[in-house]
Amino acid sequence: MNIYDYIDCPHINTALTHSSFANENKVECNERLEFLGDAVLGMFTAKYLFNNYSMPEGRLTKLRASVVCEDMLAKKARELGINKLLKLGRGEEHTGGRERASVNADAVEAVIGAIFLDKGYEEAEKFILSMLEDEIKEMYSSSEVVDSKTELQELIQSTSHLPVEYVIVSESGPAHEKSFTAEVRHDGRILGTGMGRSKKKAEQNAADNALELLKSELKQ
Repeated sequence: MNIYDYIDCPHINTALTHSSFANENKVECNERLEFLGDAVLGMFTAKYLFNNYSMPEGRLTKLRASVVCEDMLAKKARELGINKLLKLGRGEEHTGGRERASVNADAVEAVIGAIFLDKGYEEAEKFILSMLEDEIKEMYSSSEVVDSKTELQELIQSTSHLPVEYVIVSESGPAHEKSFTAEVRHDGRILGTGMGRSKKKAEQNAADNALELLKSELKQ
């Protein structure tokens, strides 16, 4: 999927119009569409994370922030060809605006806003997930194991010096499709349980489960 798949959208021309070009040519810029697209991006990303990852609210928030950050959106603008179609004013063009992360990230959000207005909810969600689903999966698998277990360790160590232990309590399935169940234990208590296709994933899910339980207890 690339920007040319949506070139017929009535609002796409405005989505690709930077304020510098708009000021020089007395036309509408993409800032209002950027405002709308930012909200749509946040909504559909949050929906995807909620439906696909059983993590505490804090972990979901951090993962979403990593995925929709300026650098990531600028990267996607280049992959989709959005940067090549941007309409920039002369000064912005001459000072490298076409490669500026903020300009490209804003344009992606504006394009999302245009697709949402012109094509509706389903197409906007399809566009967002086509951009970000693989990135979400990669970020989750590469960082969440360390982060969840570290967060749990820090939370427990704030009140206890006893160790946190992860134990694989069962495994099932054929060798090429194993499923593992892990428990995280502290001071003789099972804090959480998790399942996964690898031992690390099972331990991660156990840590996530424990974090949910402990944070719930702290609120009581």
